[in-house]
Amino acid sequence: MKKLLFICLSLLFPLAQAETVYQSNDAFITASLGSLPKAQVLWLNDTQKADIESILAHKFNKLRLRYWRDGAQTVWIMDEIGKESPITVGIHVSGSKIIKTQVLVYRESRGDEVRHDFFTDQFKSATLTPSLELDRSIDGITGATLSVKALTKLSRIALYLDSAVQKQL
Repeated sequence: MKKLLFICLSLLFPLAQAETVYQSNDAFITASLGSLPKAQVLWLNDTQKADIESILAHKFNKLRLRYWRDGAQTVWIMDEIGKESPITVGIHVSGSKIIKTQVLVYRESRGDEVRHDFFTDQFKSATLTPSLELDRSIDGITGATLSVKALTKLSRIALYLDSAVQKQL
């Protein structure tokens, strides 16, 4: 009887997705910039918000984003849904190119191969085209398609936002 009750309850209430923290936000920022500067805020205008929504292909409900800067280098820590849960990614940009992309927290049940260097190294030196695409294609991973898309979108957004911040300097 207990086994039947457990099976019925598991169908009604799926187990929560595991959350695996690979690196803290502060550790990624410090490793990228050499120190932990005070966070800055970029208030998004209507054009920027529309461009971000175009990249994400869904609504974006934030009015501002935090970032960290040291001279012309910026670090962006953002979330995007993979299949069902947010993936937290840190992206270090310098000279309008991605220096490092790192999965900081992964909450999906599969597809965490996107956290490995063999995948994230594809983003190194990537730039943004005028049509807001990466200047290269990113090879996918079988079983991690939505996670691959999430990291690719966030990389495009980080480059886009870095460009906006650099124009303000």
